[in-house]
Amino acid sequence: MNLASNKFKPAVKKPLLLLLSGAMWFAVGVMLNMYAYHWLIAYRSHNAYLFASIGFIAALVIHHFGFLKLADKNLGRISYMKDNPCVFSFMSWKSYIIVVIMVSMGITLRHSSIPKQYLSVLYIGIGLALILSSIRYFRVLFLEMRKKGNEL
Repeated sequence: MNLASNKFKPAVKKPLLLLLSGAMWFAVGVMLNMYAYHWLIAYRSHNAYLFASIGFIAALVIHHFGFLKLADKNLGRISYMKDNPCVFSFMSWKSYIIVVIMVSMGITLRHSSIPKQYLSVLYIGIGLALILSSIRYFRVLFLEMRKKGNEL
């Protein structure tokens, strides 16, 4: 990469990249859970607890077998980066394609005729799994800051 292109690169320090990564996963998880919460409140049935419970169990499975491995892969890649990586490098370019597909599917499902209480299970599952997996980013950030003297 030449010096002219480095001038325009939105570079950040690694700890800030870890913070942004964890915050992004956490914020998307909260957003998905807010959708599910509003759908279940509007549903007004005792079965809402059943749907939420199934979503919670799904979240544990999705977190353990899916997102945790992805977070670890991203963290491993970040750890090998040179100083001041690009702010968008917290995910690989392939992961950005997956994100676009998932966002498109989410929008399509939200506007489909599928009853929202059933969608709430999926949204809680993915949303809570994202929140749980974001903790890995924050833990690594905390350890990095502790090791380097609280530099962000």
